[in-house]
Amino acid sequence: MNTAISKKIEASRLTRGYSICLIGTVVWSTTAIFIRYLTDVYQLPPLVLAFWRDLILSLALLAFFLFTNPRRLRLERRHVRFIVAYGLVLSLFNSLWTISVPLNGAAVSTVLAYSSAAFTAILGWRLFREPLNAVKIVAVVLSLVGCVFVSGALEPAAWKLNPVGIIAGLLSGLAFAGYSLMGKAASERSINPWTTLLYTFSIAAVFLFFYNQIAGVLPAGVASRNLFWLDGELAGWGLLFALAIGPTIGGYGLYTVSLTYLPASVANIIATLEPVMTAVWAYFLLGELFTPPQWVGSLLIISGVVVLRVNEGRLNGQTVH
Repeated sequence: MNTAISKKIEASRLTRGYSICLIGTVVWSTTAIFIRYLTDVYQLPPLVLAFWRDLILSLALLAFFLFTNPRRLRLERRHVRFIVAYGLVLSLFNSLWTISVPLNGAAVSTVLAYSSAAFTAILGWRLFREPLNAVKIVAVVLSLVGCVFVSGALEPAAWKLNPVGIIAGLLSGLAFAGYSLMGKAASERSINPWTTLLYTFSIAAVFLFFYNQIAGVLPAGVASRNLFWLDGELAGWGLLFALAIGPTIGGYGLYTVSLTYLPASVANIIATLEPVMTAVWAYFLLGELFTPPQWVGSLLIISGVVVLRVNEGRLNGQTVH
């Protein structure tokens, strides 16, 4: 194939991947608004919330594919063990994140979760031979520093000595990196991203069911054996359903699709825009003010993504506007 044509195709793939990942991140960023409301107003334990979110998503996708495209339900036997492992990683990410929040607070938890950008860049380089050049390292640093500003983790009090919490937070970042890399591996195995989404969330729901059964050994308020915590609260169930159908399917789904076009490390850096988007949603929906540090952090994260995109456009001979 002609080199110029090859570069043009690659540039088109990158543009599509960036667009899908950015849209997915915008949709994804509404997740925190739903979770905050459900955990604050209904006191819903985070792992119970995570269980129902994953289960509702799985049932919704199953019903959709049964009526529209049953072929999406097919999974080759040789991929079963991989998908089970992928679902386990997803369940661990969901669990570690929800455990990290009460132990560390939202600010530190956000920063530690997005340490995944660095983990993914390093592991992607080692496992998938993704390039780890100076530009990508700069983009990772800008994104991580930006997350510190946006999340409010500049306050020394936020980083009070809490070794268990810090370990849980770092492990949540490592689990998110694992989720991103396994998404890339799924695309290289030619597993349809929506099929991947259906089965990984179904398997994660099974693991989350068992995590809730051992609520006694987890931090107080994180899990519960009473999965029907909401009881007759129809508004609460409605919000939980909206969370699963909207930001979870849209966010995770589009992020998984973007991994068929982008290196896992690049998609993960783009995903660090999530706290910025969440802050914007909180401003419009909850009336929370955007502070000067959040403006600075937002600019740093956006700069990291722009630097990355411009560099890739240059490498592919594409002029980026």
